[in-house]
Amino acid sequence: MGVVFSAEPGQFDVGDLVTIRSDQVDHHHRTPWFIKGKPGVVRAISGPFFNPESRAHGGDGVPKRLLYQVEFDPDVVWGERYHEGSKDLLLVDVYEQWLEPRG
Repeated sequence: MGVVFSAEPGQFDVGDLVTIRSDQVDHHHRTPWFIKGKPGVVRAISGPFFNPESRAHGGDGVPKRLLYQVEFDPDVVWGERYHEGSKDLLLVDVYEQWLEPRG
């Protein structure tokens, strides 16, 4: 069961299945390359924060963007490099503009 830290309405709810957009961008962004295109599950909604992609280039970060905590299956993310059988969780904070609905 996930946690909602924000009353701000968003596109996704805790438990939603999502995929991380795999866009290639030539500017600063906070989405790790290793989760791009990967499926995940929203586990928490952290709330609205200034958009770091705007602020990194001198912008004001407005409008604020919702930040979600997304859980990924390490086997899917790391493939053969992952030690199968481990009970690891992979949780990543991802801004809403990088999420797409899945299924």
